[in-house]
Amino acid sequence: MGDEYIESYYFCPSCQVYTVEVARDRFDGDGEMSGNIYGPISKEKGDEKVALIRKCDRPYDKKCRCEAHRAYFGASLD
Repeated sequence: MGDEYIESYYFCPSCQVYTVEVARDRFDGDGEMSGNIYGPISKEKGDEKVALIRKCDRPYDKKCRCEAHRAYFGASLD
C-alpha cells in the first residue's frame, strides 16, 4: 500500500530561516496522519531545496522521475 510523505517549506523573513513540516499519510486503513517539524534550516540550504522543487512542473506526483525528483530524493525513489 505504501506511505506518502508531504514536505512543506516555510520561510520566516524576520528570522531568515526555513522550517520544514513533513506529513506522513499512512495507507494502512486507519486513516491517521502523523507529522514532524524540522528546523531551523539556513536560508541558503532552504533556497536550494525550494529551487530544486520548482524545477518540476508536477512536484506532487510521486511517480515522476524527472531530473529534479531524482536529485531531491536520490536513491530513495522506488
